[in-house]
Amino acid sequence: MRKRLPKHIYASLLKTMKEDLPLEENVAEVVANAMKDWALEMGATHFSHWFQPMTGITAEKHDAFITPTEEGKVIMEFSGKELVKGEPDASSFPSGGLRVTFEARGYTAWDPTSYAFIKGSTLCIPTVFCSYSGEVLDKKTPLLRSMEVLNTHAVRILHLFGKNDVKKVTTTIGAEQEYFLVERDLFTQRKDLILTGRTLFGAKPPKGQEMETHYFGRIRGRVANYMADLDKELWKLGIASKTRHNEVAPSQHEMAPIFTNTNVATDNNQLVMEFMQRVAYRHDLACLLHEKPFDFVNGSGKHNNFSMSTNTGENLLTPGDDPVNNKQFLLFLCACIEAVNKYSELLRITVASAGNDHRLGANEAPPAIVSIFLGEQLTAALKSIETGKPVKEAKDLVLEMGVTTLPKLIMDATDRNRTSPFAFTGNKFEFRMLGSNQSIAGPNITINTIVADVLCDYADTLEKAADFETALDALLQKSVIENKRIVFNGNNYSDEWVEEAARRGLPNLKTTPEALAEYTSEKNEKLFSRHNIYTPAELESRCEIHLDEYSKTINIEALTMLNMAKREISPAVVSYTKEVCDTLLAKKSCGDFIDVSAETTLAERISKLSGELIKAIDSLETTLAAAQDCESAQAEATYHCNAVIPAMETLRQTADALESIVGKEYWPFPNYEDILFYV
Repeated sequence: MRKRLPKHIYASLLKTMKEDLPLEENVAEVVANAMKDWALEMGATHFSHWFQPMTGITAEKHDAFITPTEEGKVIMEFSGKELVKGEPDASSFPSGGLRVTFEARGYTAWDPTSYAFIKGSTLCIPTVFCSYSGEVLDKKTPLLRSMEVLNTHAVRILHLFGKNDVKKVTTTIGAEQEYFLVERDLFTQRKDLILTGRTLFGAKPPKGQEMETHYFGRIRGRVANYMADLDKELWKLGIASKTRHNEVAPSQHEMAPIFTNTNVATDNNQLVMEFMQRVAYRHDLACLLHEKPFDFVNGSGKHNNFSMSTNTGENLLTPGDDPVNNKQFLLFLCACIEAVNKYSELLRITVASAGNDHRLGANEAPPAIVSIFLGEQLTAALKSIETGKPVKEAKDLVLEMGVTTLPKLIMDATDRNRTSPFAFTGNKFEFRMLGSNQSIAGPNITINTIVADVLCDYADTLEKAADFETALDALLQKSVIENKRIVFNGNNYSDEWVEEAARRGLPNLKTTPEALAEYTSEKNEKLFSRHNIYTPAELESRCEIHLDEYSKTINIEALTMLNMAKREISPAVVSYTKEVCDTLLAKKSCGDFIDVSAETTLAERISKLSGELIKAIDSLETTLAAAQDCESAQAEATYHCNAVIPAMETLRQTADALESIVGKEYWPFPNYEDILFYV
């Protein structure tokens, strides 16, 4: 932009991006022309308004730059009007009842705060998406609203501390992305992976992750080549992919980018997931982003590292050398703690999905109970605020390694807690409950909004105070006392914590239907309405969309299971049973002196399990059909959770038992051992 735009246009656009100022009227036309010239030089032929509807993925419609002339030729044009506004068909995107099918018109509007990029031969322009009548139909619009409201109230607070040079506070995110890589050929042989993203059947392999040799282990050459290719593609897009390593489960890996503002980070993460799968295809691999593609090994999450930064370069969650007396830091820390305590159900709701239900609380990810880890130093600081007694200062500790040539290590003031859902990790909070394939927009809309809500209350109180310091001390003490129940520094995976959390009154919403039942509570509706994030109708629509998505996901998985069980597993079992019985009869025909106990036992076991398989198939079909009788989206989701999933589990257990005894050459698709250990 700096190279191609006139100085005054560049300065104007930069003000819009950096200071949230309205876009000046003359800017769009000049920017559009410069964008077009740049895109054409890069080989682009089309442009697209790239947006994020409520599907959780991205959407795009490509239009060519060409415009016919009277001479029968074409010229390459792209106007300011085309940059600023688009009109995609809005009828087929999820709207949760906000729109009906025949009401098709929708609008996209350029988001100048997020960078345009070229994907293939198309110039992609990040946009927001709304209906003809103005209802918000995307994830970007409420995200931008939430960033603005947090900025407003954070700046109010900082001005009270005398930081009048601060004009803007931006939330920043670093989204660590976990994923699996498997052989594409094996992937295409499994209908469940193709249609649902996870294995619906699969017996436990002889080896899983119990040897703990994969985590941070040597990256195999083929995977290293994939990672290098992925980095290059992301760097081309301006996405600063920084870290790559093996994760805990076999064939599982992780990448992490450098922090950037939340809006850009959200766009970037959508592109990261898309290019992970694109690049995998080039390497004859398949990239799996489901939260739980395989049983018996860890699933995949996405760690959402949240912080707040000023336009002057200050991270508001940096404790400094003396956090006990750093009252500005303590105020923003307490605001985050209070926000999570007041709206813990809402945070749980933001990560609720059919896929994530398999992962949360499974001794590989945080439980469905939301709590905060602070570490010993900050916990002691808050205890000092609560009691009014001074805290013993934490001094830097030197870690001696016992080897003369090794450098001395300065220990951090606190350890890390990898089991905590919302952990303070030095100068940020790490929200660890997100699912691997989830858009980070929803969780960050909520985090921004709930923190802004608390900051607003703090600012209202402090602005009225006769003595700022006295009021600040009283406010901090009150906040610590009222919200300390949410702080837990122990093992979140333990049964003892579940019991302790219940004693503290912390909610434990174990399943998606349970969580979504709380989404449109009066408290949540008032929160989002108060800060102009969602209208009550828009919040209702999102709840409806999530419930519908949950039921459809389970329905597709159940139908896929039935198809595989009836058309692949059952015929394979019959064929193997025939071979066993033919062998049994052949041995019997040789005379009574031949021992046929092995064949007899095997035939009995297979026959018994085969009968149970048919019963489980019939039971699942009957159970699934009854879902159509549910009268509401909530009732249907609850029914799928409480009735359909148990029927699916029964079918899986029977099929997996058969897999463990049926000959490998008869089994109709690759098993876990084939998939997890041969990339």
